[in-house]
Amino acid sequence: MELRHLRYFVAVAEEGSLLHAARKRLNTSQPSLSRQIRDLEAEIGVELLERQARGIAVTPAGRVFLDHARLALLQVEAAIDGAQRAAQPKRPVLSIGFLVGLEVTWLPHLLRIIREEAPQTEVTLCSLSSPELALTLMRGKLDMAFLRPEKQSVGISFKLLAKEPLVAVLPVGHHLASRKRIAPQDLARETYVSSARTSPVLQSVIDDYALRAGITLKPMYEGENISSAMSLVASSGGITLVPLYAQNMLTPNVVARALEGDTPTVDLTLGYSEANTSPLLQRLLCRVDELIASVQDQSIIRYVEAPSLPTTA
Repeated sequence: MELRHLRYFVAVAEEGSLLHAARKRLNTSQPSLSRQIRDLEAEIGVELLERQARGIAVTPAGRVFLDHARLALLQVEAAIDGAQRAAQPKRPVLSIGFLVGLEVTWLPHLLRIIREEAPQTEVTLCSLSSPELALTLMRGKLDMAFLRPEKQSVGISFKLLAKEPLVAVLPVGHHLASRKRIAPQDLARETYVSSARTSPVLQSVIDDYALRAGITLKPMYEGENISSAMSLVASSGGITLVPLYAQNMLTPNVVARALEGDTPTVDLTLGYSEANTSPLLQRLLCRVDELIASVQDQSIIRYVEAPSLPTTA
């Protein structure tokens, strides 16, 4: 008995017609199909199909054989599929998270390194707030993320990538927009828009900056994220403080200006789970210094140079 005998029998039983099975499913002639069915019945020793006025009917013995024939064919298909998967393993997948807008600066350089290390890797991306990225890392849903060094991130290590200076974002027609730098005291006199509602690390940096400068920044408006904060700036005529990378997200109705004096910075890190044993992840971590240098050399954004690259949990 050969597999083709099983396929032929199942096709005829399901179609209820030798002619339809031959033409529609088996790409063979009806006489040839009839001969194959007779050979099968002769080998088994029982009648599986019987001719009736309206076509072919399955005998009681044929119904029993039909169930087993279908199962046998399914098992063969599963065996073939398993063998093919073993010979051609599934493409590796690397899941990466970014703060919204940050991928513009870092992703092109990271993709170059990934292609050099594992060109067949499938890369998936997501953009979330920093606390959400940390939580997603802890849940094992991401391999790495570009985020802030969030506290209480159990099992997550952070590699310092850069110290991002904060800049002021204000409407293009604002009376301070003509200045190259904005003084802290000028900020205190303007309508302040919070850009750090979903970023406790950034909020802490801004609070510390205001304390050192001796000013109070009490927000009249709060954005859900940096993008919405800049929209509020444009509509309210106020000012917000954002990390330097947010220049990638500026709309034509707002401008960014440097801060005068001791410029505050917020850490940008590469986070990953300590439990992640991916060989590709480990190779990428070994090339973090190269990634940083590539961004510093080619990006129009200039970060404050990080003195070292410590790993903290």
